[in-house]
Formats: sequence, structure tokens, C-alpha cells
Amino acid sequence: MSEDSFLIKKCQSESDDKKFGICDEPPPNTAPAYIDEKNGQDWIAVVNNEPRFLVVFTAIDHCISLMRDDGKQDKQCDGVLTFESTIIFVELKNRKPRRNKCVKDGELQLRHTIKQFERTEEAQQYLTKKAYIANSQHPKFKSSQIRRMEQFLEDTGYVLRIENRIIL
Repeated sequence: MSEDSFLIKKCQSESDDKKFGICDEPPPNTAPAYIDEKNGQDWIAVVNNEPRFLVVFTAIDHCISLMRDDGKQDKQCDGVLTFESTIIFVELKNRKPRRNKCVKDGELQLRHTIKQFERTEEAQQYLTKKAYIANSQHPKFKSSQIRRMEQFLEDTGYVLRIENRIIL
């Protein structure tokens, strides 16, 4: 993996709107996730950007190949938001939760993607590092997820939130 694999222009969309969404088509979709500024009913994650940062969303799943050491495709999250010195990895879910399965799956996808990213020189330029599991059908996390989020921070150095509202 080259050090700039997370900044592939063809995988990017951007916005400086006060509020926009991140969308991903349901499986068996093979198109990458993207920013949408107009169709709120399609938003899986809602980004509140009151300061109006110019935010770049880079799709990872279906756009960037992250390979494991054995040469096979690694698990990966849907994309990453970047602005100034902040990076936010995002896994999008649009399904009713069943016994935390979508949270466990999302966490695993985020961990694998972050591990790959942290191997790059680019990772050092970001001071604020976060990750979100956003599920449009279950927008708020339960307090039972607090230990999971604490463990994620301890293991990765990234703050994990399990909710579909991302406040910048």
C-alpha cells in the first residue's frame, strides 16, 4: 500500500455546508459511499458542520483496495472524513440492530482500516482521530457500549462513537 492510498482523488467528494449527509447504497451495491447535500431521507450519517469547514470524504470500500499481508482483501470501513488536522473514519449501517451484530461488524471494519492507515506516514499529520459507526435505523448508542468505546480508544488511539450524528 502506498503512503497516499487514503487520498485518492477519484474516491473523494467534499462539502462546506452546515449540514450534509453521507450515503451508501444497500447491498449488493458495489458503488462507493458519498456526500449528499440535498436528499436527507437517504443520509445514513448526518454531519453537522456549523463552522463550515471544507470537509473531504474519501470513500474506501469499493474504491480503495486495502490488502492484508497475505495478499487478500482486508475488511474496510466505508470512508473517512478529513478537515484541518482531524480525521474521522466512518462505517455506515442501514439496518435494524440484532444483538449488537452491526456494531461488532462495524467495529471490526474500522479497526482493520485504521490499522492499515496507521502504517502510513500520513497518519502522523492528524491530531484529532475519531471513528463512527453510524446506523440510520438506530441513531443513538446505548450506554452499554461505553466499555466498547473505551477499549477501542485504548487499542487504537481513536475515539469511537456509535451514533449517526457527527458534529464537527
